[in-house]
Amino acid sequence: MNTEAVPNSPALGGPRAWGVWLLAVIFVVYYFSFQTGYSIVNANVQQDVGLSISQVGLIAATYTWVFAIFQFLSGPLLDRLGARKVLLPAITLVTIGIFLFARAESFAMLLLSQVFIALGACTGFVGAGYVGGTWFGWARFSFMFGLVQFSASLFSAVNQNLLSAALDSWAWRDLFGAVAVFGVALFAAAFLWLRDPAPVVVAGARGFSAFFGDVARSMSHVARFPAVWVATAFGALCFGVMLALGVVWGPKLLLVRGINPDTANLAASLLWFGLAAGCFITPSLSDRLKRRKLPIIVGLLIQLTALALLVYAPSINPAVATGLCFMFGFGNSAHMLAFSSAADVVEAKYIGTSAAIVNGLMFIVGGIMISRPGLRAGLGIEEGLTPASLELAQYASRPLVLAIIISLVIALFMRETHPDRQPGGSTGA
Repeated sequence: MNTEAVPNSPALGGPRAWGVWLLAVIFVVYYFSFQTGYSIVNANVQQDVGLSISQVGLIAATYTWVFAIFQFLSGPLLDRLGARKVLLPAITLVTIGIFLFARAESFAMLLLSQVFIALGACTGFVGAGYVGGTWFGWARFSFMFGLVQFSASLFSAVNQNLLSAALDSWAWRDLFGAVAVFGVALFAAAFLWLRDPAPVVVAGARGFSAFFGDVARSMSHVARFPAVWVATAFGALCFGVMLALGVVWGPKLLLVRGINPDTANLAASLLWFGLAAGCFITPSLSDRLKRRKLPIIVGLLIQLTALALLVYAPSINPAVATGLCFMFGFGNSAHMLAFSSAADVVEAKYIGTSAAIVNGLMFIVGGIMISRPGLRAGLGIEEGLTPASLELAQYASRPLVLAIIISLVIALFMRETHPDRQPGGSTGA
């Protein structure tokens, strides 16, 4: 990223910085709340459109895979064009996608809506991190990025409960039509106020071929650091399980344990409340301890304990299930340190690219994690397991438990990346 200082440019970290950052975060909350709200509304959509359980999972996975593939362009796009030129079209695409979702009458139309939403959303999370770095300084990148995930998770949890209540009075199509109208208002606000702190200078804009050449060179440079891939591996497996539980399978797992639908939805929303609380604490604690590895290991142990109890405990009451969901979400905040670990070992101008690589692979793995339980459930039924039984849920959930175990093994063998723990305080692979 190259920025050019200009006279009377706004102060970093001042009121205007917070205003711009807030707009970027509202966009993340907007599309992320839609994504996580799918866990609440998918039963209504399934019944209305006539979907199979595999199609329900495939719709969520399609969003995730398209998001992940185009995620790799988000960091280089932001580095090259700045936040304003990237986020305004992104808000437009997400809003169009939600309009399509609200009017969908077929499986194909639902898939198309997910493509539009994913194309816009792919720049949102990294874009909010980029805004935090440019408007508050890259030294505060980890903390500001943690605040982005804190905000997204907190409002997603609230949103799940609001959606659950709203569906008692509104048809899901009318509800998401209103959500799309909010997107129009968000675009208008961003058009008026979303700016970069200084003009982004694009050196020699030579067309698409030159741009993709720049992207390839940036990604190739970041890919040279083994620590980036190690961080990506544990982070992708860790967050992939969170997406699977938070977007589709959490409420379904609780339902087969005999918990009523309203309580199951409320308990599943605690996954996001827990993640919000953890993201407010974990990145800051990591910076204070000057360690990445220890908080990661502790977070993964918390997740493994909570998930094992949710899946394999012989019986579980609603209060305990709710507490375990919060516990899992809190531990899952360790995945944010994948971004910090990758950023530790690259130059500041490549932090956007490193974040895009980490986030992109997180969502590729997330798509697999979202789809696997549904596919395994179908296989389990074919093999004679009883539909909607705990035995079938345990069989379907096995990939999620295994993913957390593999994440923990990776974390145990990863090296510490915090700059203050390197010889001479330097970073490196």
